[in-house]
Amino acid sequence: MSTVDRHKDLLERDQAVLVVVDVQERFVDHIFEFDAMVDVIDKAIHGAQILGLPVLVTEQYPAGLGRTVKKLTSRLAGSAVFEKTRFSSAGAPDFLQALESLNRRQVMLCGIETHVCISQTAHDLIARGYDVHLLEDGISSRHFENKTIGLKKIYKAGGIPSSLEMAMFELLQDARADKFKLIQALIK
Repeated sequence: MSTVDRHKDLLERDQAVLVVVDVQERFVDHIFEFDAMVDVIDKAIHGAQILGLPVLVTEQYPAGLGRTVKKLTSRLAGSAVFEKTRFSSAGAPDFLQALESLNRRQVMLCGIETHVCISQTAHDLIARGYDVHLLEDGISSRHFENKTIGLKKIYKAGGIPSSLEMAMFELLQDARADKFKLIQALIK
């Protein structure tokens, strides 16, 4: 099946990039279901690597909030990491330049916090013409209510609901795909 045969809201391997926002040490004890979220993000990074997708990472004021959590840093070797102070990742010129240089229009977004950095990043990327797919199982906030409110606002602006498993199988498209067994094992 070619790209023109698919709905515009389905992920394509040649158009997708994974963006991991601010999953840093200082948040470990404060984010709702942090460990479960990090497990999903770890699998998303691994899946992106299996499928040959670029991975971009941001860190909000790392001098105060620490670096990306250790569970993810070992998996992220070779991925671009961008420091920022603005809540929107798109407010970091080097991040935005790197994203634009990839010439990909679909962003799979995960990280924290839904109602702050994820929301502002999603809104700014949507305003720039990106299709933003929110990996809901890889997104969180300190309080579940803020996650819910943040997601509602992003969806109203045009964000696309997704999950790790949904995204990976959209990217594969076919059970006969060359990486199917690797992704299937990752999801299980």
